[in-house]
Amino acid sequence: MYLINMLSSADKIKGQGVGSAYLEQVELVRKGLGDRYAVVTNKLKLADIMHYHTFDLQFYFLSSLAKFKGVNVGYVHLLPETVDGSLEFPTLIKKIFYKYIISFYKKMDYLVTVNPYFIKLLKNYGVNESKITYIPNFVSIKNFYPIKPDKKLEIRRKYGIGENEFVVLGVGQVQTRKGVMDFIETAKNLSNIRFIWAGGFSFGRITAGYKELKKIVDDPPSNVEFPGILDREHMNELYNIANVLFLPSYSELFPMTILEAFNCKLPILLRDLDIYPDVFFDYYQKGSNVKEFTDIIRAMSDDVLIRSYWENQSWKGHQFYSEENVLSMWKSFYDSVNRKEQKESPKAAL
Repeated sequence: MYLINMLSSADKIKGQGVGSAYLEQVELVRKGLGDRYAVVTNKLKLADIMHYHTFDLQFYFLSSLAKFKGVNVGYVHLLPETVDGSLEFPTLIKKIFYKYIISFYKKMDYLVTVNPYFIKLLKNYGVNESKITYIPNFVSIKNFYPIKPDKKLEIRRKYGIGENEFVVLGVGQVQTRKGVMDFIETAKNLSNIRFIWAGGFSFGRITAGYKELKKIVDDPPSNVEFPGILDREHMNELYNIANVLFLPSYSELFPMTILEAFNCKLPILLRDLDIYPDVFFDYYQKGSNVKEFTDIIRAMSDDVLIRSYWENQSWKGHQFYSEENVLSMWKSFYDSVNRKEQKESPKAAL
């Protein structure tokens, strides 16, 4: 049996998709590949495969030692392009931070990106394409799943939502990049519809647009709510009482919240971004501005047949990103990098 050491600090800050992705991937590999790979988390010990989910400075130095035992695998959850609009740093610090991110990725023996679109961008940064593999994120149906209609009514009552009230849900950190301002402007155009944004300022005052966004969170329009950062078990309830997930983000890699919504058979509305078609195909609706978002949501609220169609499309997304499909990709990847290292420098199995 071979040892995988999963390393991440993402779960230390609540409300990050990277943290959710880390927890899901660890559980998936432990459950599905336990006969071949033993998994430990955040142990400062060398393993056959050192899998870094975040690019902490201590991991950067650890990776130099790790080469003596096994291989370094880096998870690409973000690039400099996706940090812009998320956090605000002085220009010099930002340049240093961006260089560090790319340096970390180049230091890895292998990289896994959650969206094939970013393979080209990594190449543009000078990363060798031969060491990049695409494997999508995954969300277990055990954690996010459809709730029966009678139970949904109970949950709606708990949240003070009427049985026939149309609910638009946004999920993610409250930051400029997430398109929160367009979420608010769309809500203003649809005063008869309830809008809920689940998420908060995970990085406090260094969040991009903090002052402007904080004013809105503290005093939102009458049909908009900001319940803050919620635990994952409560998020399944919100997905199930909503009628559409609306994410007007300006940049993303592979939002975990979309997979969570797929699992709950919740229709999806996204901004029309180049990164989405290759991973979400025709499972979602798209718009480019507040007017288009408004028209799409209004049409869904007025027509049950439209809602039903997009519920079914969302469920197709769930089926495509099933546990079996994603697990097989991880098995092929781990076996492949393990075989390559065995040929170059045989290591004793644990």
